[in-house]
Amino acid sequence: MKMPKVKNAGDFDSLEVSNGKIKIHQRETLKPKDTFYIDELNWTKKQKEFIELSLKKETRVILCKGPAGSSKTLISVYAALNLLNLSKVSDIIYMRSAVESSDSRLGFLPGDADEKLHYYNLPFMDKLDELLNDVTVKKLQKENRVSIHPVNFARGMSWNSKAVVMDESQNSSLREIVTVLTRIGKYSRVFILADPMQTDLKNGNRGGFDKIFDIFNNKESQKMGIETFEFTAEDIVRSELTKFIVTKISELETI
Repeated sequence: MKMPKVKNAGDFDSLEVSNGKIKIHQRETLKPKDTFYIDELNWTKKQKEFIELSLKKETRVILCKGPAGSSKTLISVYAALNLLNLSKVSDIIYMRSAVESSDSRLGFLPGDADEKLHYYNLPFMDKLDELLNDVTVKKLQKENRVSIHPVNFARGMSWNSKAVVMDESQNSSLREIVTVLTRIGKYSRVFILADPMQTDLKNGNRGGFDKIFDIFNNKESQKMGIETFEFTAEDIVRSELTKFIVTKISELETI
């Protein structure tokens, strides 16, 4: 069989030859696609610091914690969309642990399994709608440039040139977070977000996020591109009422 010619083969990480055709698995330099408009919001100083950090070439992972209303998810999705627009990543994956809260159990939600999980993914779609117009959202979905995956589907996968947003990680076990972190391939960026005050885990279980945050909260990890970032009640932008409530609730040991 005559092998097809490949130009600039050094630009590829791996190639698969099938029926005389070459399939590219990974590019060192992504081919630019159509750009799209992203709404610029009135970011706070701390949020701008997060965005700047997330767009640095050296940054591979950001472990971010903060209270409700500090826009952890919004700015992470914003950063991921910018990386996509700049052709730094090929697509965006949003995931969260489908842990049932005591107030809303998955089994009691209407619909089949996919429809039930849809309720857990509303925050991501809400952020896309806030930052993009409807046409762009539908286009990105059609092109599979934005997708949603349950955390437990991560095992066995390998992410190259992906922007991964792992939300509500206070509900994830140490094993789940480690699984996500060890899926990171070349050129990927990962945002792991948590609000330790809002865990839905039972029996006093605090999950694995705090341990992971502490393990990588040092200069050695920074040199490897792993950053830690923390928002406080002072960074809450949802409303002054939310800021007041979170400040008061933080005085309690558990919720």
